[in-house]
Amino acid sequence: MRMNVHFPGRYLWFGILFLLLFACSGGTDETPTASLPEVTTSPTLIADPTPSYTPEQPSPTPAPLAASVNGDGITLAEFQAELARYQAAVGRELVSDDEELVLNDLISITLLAQSADADGFQLEEGTLEDRMDRVISESGGREAFDEWMSANHYDQDSFQVSLARAIRAAWMRDKITAGVPEAVEQVHVRQILVIDLQEANEILQRLQAGADFTTLAAEYNPTTGGDLGWFPRGYALVPSVEEVAFTLDEGQYSEVFESDIGYHIILVLERDPERVLTPDARLVLQEIALHEWMALKWEQSDIQILPSSGE
Repeated sequence: MRMNVHFPGRYLWFGILFLLLFACSGGTDETPTASLPEVTTSPTLIADPTPSYTPEQPSPTPAPLAASVNGDGITLAEFQAELARYQAAVGRELVSDDEELVLNDLISITLLAQSADADGFQLEEGTLEDRMDRVISESGGREAFDEWMSANHYDQDSFQVSLARAIRAAWMRDKITAGVPEAVEQVHVRQILVIDLQEANEILQRLQAGADFTTLAAEYNPTTGGDLGWFPRGYALVPSVEEVAFTLDEGQYSEVFESDIGYHIILVLERDPERVLTPDARLVLQEIALHEWMALKWEQSDIQILPSSGE
């Protein structure tokens, strides 16, 4: 039985760009190597050997930045393009919260990509080209892909930059989520839930007088009998249910306790110190692990939101 997820964190929207790039790109289990072009200079031929004054050429003006992440810039143009893609996806005018969401997403992807680099991930020569070829093919060919890029505020260079960063970010994301074990401690819980405190206390008195918990639970929830199924820490919608459940022994029921949805009495039917997670529960724990990693990485990083971003 799937329970609604309660999970903390804030920085993992990961946007239209991130989902799009990996919807048709396959896995990222390769160990790429970066290949940077060699920069060479050639001597300037001077027709007149007489020394002459050459005015110093001005340095190129740096592109305006929306944010700086540990010294790596997110350009204002990139941020504005991502905002436009997000607006097209949600189909409405954007507000300041939307701008914060999109910028946080770009920062989070940058943090993941930086951590991948620090952990030794390298983009193998040809990997980016192969991935580009796959995206182009699956979009219907070069002409269709160029039309898509134009409609989505990309050019060839900006798309390749975003794709390379997303590949690195995905590798780091997968490394983090792979750390969630296949089996963890879990409890199997049945509950009685009412909205009136007096009624809850009366039920508790009946239990203390010897009434059967399962019979009472079925009385108050005929559909499921109050069976919440098995769940690990971090999976339940109501934190207090989870908190209380993991303090009880097998076969023990709780006192009355309150949550935002009413008054609970729970019974721990079974405990298992190492029960295999369902796919859904493992996905939730992976999401939590990613949130916790990202929250810590934000705290540890030098992140500067620049005025030009509109923040």
